[in-house]
Amino acid sequence: MNRAVSWFCNIFIKPIVYFLFIQKVKGKENIPKKNFILASNHQSHLDWIADGYICVPRRFRFIGQVDRYSGLLGIARDILYFITGTIRLNRKSEVSKKKVIEEAINSLKNGDILILYPEGTRSRTGEMGKGKWGVARFFLETGVPILPVGIKGTFELLPPGGKLKIKRIVKINIGKPLFFKKEFEEAKKIDKDSKRYKEILQTITNRLMEEIGILKSTV
Repeated sequence: MNRAVSWFCNIFIKPIVYFLFIQKVKGKENIPKKNFILASNHQSHLDWIADGYICVPRRFRFIGQVDRYSGLLGIARDILYFITGTIRLNRKSEVSKKKVIEEAINSLKNGDILILYPEGTRSRTGEMGKGKWGVARFFLETGVPILPVGIKGTFELLPPGGKLKIKRIVKINIGKPLFFKKEFEEAKKIDKDSKRYKEILQTITNRLMEEIGILKSTV
């Protein structure tokens, strides 16, 4: 989302989102002044709104799938992605995955915030799933700190396959940035296909998911 659209959302959309959904935001003082990778739990399409709520009016981007919806839903998705500058991902295409990685890394290097969901997909139960290596990979490629965020309430309002409910119950807990300086420096010196590199990816992912879980449970 470019700065102009982000400012528009900050002025006109954010107050509506607050009035309809947001009950509490904790830890705003932890948001870095420079860009970061925002990583939160994922249980609803409303998570996009919750994460965007704390990022406006700054520049930020999502990665969004394009291989599921068609027809009017697909058209609406494409319009939304165009307006917000969402990086389009076809999960069935290896070429698309490589392009997404390149575009996301370039966005981080250009100073954008990147919003990611380490679980990879929405929870079907409201409970957190297992974290994947995506966030850790982007961190090791760029050195941009990871900002863990725990979200509660969006599943109750719009679970996968459910209908939207309007109620101010969404709580957002923003943790302290994670820098993983030791892991970052070590990873620069070793092969990306090595066993040790994969161990570093898993270490970062485990620590991140632990932090998100704590934030979600203590908001």
